[in-house]
Amino acid sequence: MSNLATTTVHSDLDTAPLLLPAKVLRSDAEAIQAAHELAAIARPQAGKRDQQRKLPWAEVEQFTRSGLGSISIPREYGGPGLSFAALAEVFRIVSAADPALGQIPQNQVGILQLIRGAATEQQKEVLFQSVLDGWRIGNAGPERGTKNTLELKARITRQGDGYVISGQKFYSTGALFAHWVAVKALNDEGRQVMAFVRRGSPGLRIVDDWSGFGQRTTASGTVLLNEVPVEADLVIENWRIGATPNIQGAVSQLIQAAIDAGIAEAAIEDTIAFVRERARPWIDAGVERASDDPYVIADVGRLKLELHAANALLAKAAKVLDEVDAAPVTVESAARASIAVAEAKVLTTEISLLASEKLLELSGSRATLAEFNLDRHWRNARVHTLHDPVRWKYHAVGAYHLNGTLPARHSWI
Repeated sequence: MSNLATTTVHSDLDTAPLLLPAKVLRSDAEAIQAAHELAAIARPQAGKRDQQRKLPWAEVEQFTRSGLGSISIPREYGGPGLSFAALAEVFRIVSAADPALGQIPQNQVGILQLIRGAATEQQKEVLFQSVLDGWRIGNAGPERGTKNTLELKARITRQGDGYVISGQKFYSTGALFAHWVAVKALNDEGRQVMAFVRRGSPGLRIVDDWSGFGQRTTASGTVLLNEVPVEADLVIENWRIGATPNIQGAVSQLIQAAIDAGIAEAAIEDTIAFVRERARPWIDAGVERASDDPYVIADVGRLKLELHAANALLAKAAKVLDEVDAAPVTVESAARASIAVAEAKVLTTEISLLASEKLLELSGSRATLAEFNLDRHWRNARVHTLHDPVRWKYHAVGAYHLNGTLPARHSWI
């Protein structure tokens, strides 16, 4: 792997990702401890990074070096093969400290699962080992100006012994920090494939133009590809994964839910701290401290209960994934996994939005001052939960339980 190129062209940034040794974690407990250690490093400056749109380069490197990026790689390929329960907890812990730091590697988890289900043995060995060595995978799948998120305009065509790929991508979370840019495109037969493009490849340009008002430091911007060369053995026929029952979509959604749960936890903790230390009681409450206002007390109690419920469903969904993954995946077990995660995603979405809004309501006007930057919790929750509409989660859950309808098979369910 010594031939890795670590430079590229992008806007307003001249930092390229380092390639440093990565630890291989060997237990769920080690992974959770590593997540807590990373969270302690990331938390103090998370608000300032958001205000200044300062990308978390050092924190992403720590994520990688700590071994957290490889915890879902199967043991038969040298990875830890840790539980989905640990995976969800890791992303929840990290996202409570800085949800951008949770989102940047979220696609790597889903892509590793796709590699597991669709790649050849040789591709698995190469790609899994690269991640174990400290390589990161970034996303270049979605495109702007298409009918829906599944439609692709990017094309990959044969050229000599390999391929060239051209197109324009957006919402490319993780690409700016990555060593592999995983690009979805249609091949000459009109089938979707995923090409693993080395950072620094000629014709590849990564632009830090993400301007969303939330998740501001994820660099989820543009990837431009102009006849970028790709080795033939680095092109995965990922269309094949949809032909058999799998849990790739459920795993991707589990990470989304964990990030939202982390956002909710941080918002509630900041609510409690601000109400205790800075907020003034309402004049009609007849109390000396805002924390003694009976309505504030009741609202905080409700938030805590709903967060506990969301976390419980998140843990349950992860346990279901572990159970389903322990045996050959069937149509029925894949549906069970997707529905369990969808149920968790409903609650984590709702509590992240509610908690981040209640933070400002219960803390009062002073909490809106820029010096506190507490609105970042709502901005992060609102933007991240737009990844896929929760209304369709309700539909999937209802159709499954009422009519026995199995959910769709893609990365958003």
